[in-house]
Amino acid sequence: MDTSGITLRIGATFFFTLMVICAKLLADTVPVGQVVFFRSAVALIPLIGFLIWTREFPQGLRTRRPMAHVLRCMLGCTALFASFASLKYLPLADATIIGYLAPLVSVVLARLVLGEDVPPARWLAVTVGFLGILVLVIPQLNDVDLDRAYLIGAALALTMALFTAGAKIQIRSLALTENAGAIAFYFALTCALAGLATASFGWIRPDGYQLALLIGAGMAGGIAHIMMTLALQRAEVSKLAPFEYLALLFAIIADVAVFGLAPQMEFYYATALILGSLWLVTKRAKRIRPTTI
Repeated sequence: MDTSGITLRIGATFFFTLMVICAKLLADTVPVGQVVFFRSAVALIPLIGFLIWTREFPQGLRTRRPMAHVLRCMLGCTALFASFASLKYLPLADATIIGYLAPLVSVVLARLVLGEDVPPARWLAVTVGFLGILVLVIPQLNDVDLDRAYLIGAALALTMALFTAGAKIQIRSLALTENAGAIAFYFALTCALAGLATASFGWIRPDGYQLALLIGAGMAGGIAHIMMTLALQRAEVSKLAPFEYLALLFAIIADVAVFGLAPQMEFYYATALILGSLWLVTKRAKRIRPTTI
């Protein structure tokens, strides 16, 4: 497995976690469409900077597959709205576990849509990682009243997971022929326009703290999308899927540092399962890597 693809995916996971933390802190006070707009519009800054740095602006925005970009943007934009909306109704842990359906669906779609070879070891690694998430979150779910608001949040998070999986498969397909920065640029532009279209539904005037979070979400999201797209350009979806479980570790750190929540004993069991899944995929990849002369 290309180690640069793994490194980029881990970096993308870290910055996506920062983005979600900012969105969660804004969920109760700022409309979803406004958060989506700032997250996407501000993200254009690092995206354009990336294209300038790689000397691909504006020529790097040219595309031979405009409809494929449209499909990717529609899938990703729907997932983004649903994700931010779910944070208003769900605890972060619950939103995370439902969101982890995405890599499982990605592996299936990678086989069905892209025709990627998914060996049994990779299926096992993804399954073990998913079980690790369940070990961590199920005890918390037992303390939650399944009221109407919670069910709305769960439905939104499920929508996010399904559309995220579809978007990732589309990114993988686009990355074979399209510029990585362009893929992220068109997505951010589409979401910014979609978010702006909600302005008439009651945007607020953000204070300094809220504005900082809105800008932070945008910068983190832009950097994460560059790294994620480059990772998918260098490695197969099914190979990268297990590494998405590192978001759990980042989320635990955020819970302690931002929300003052210490990990319970089940966290250590879950960590063992998740790291075990990562080891399994890495060990398998090293064993089958061809020898060069």
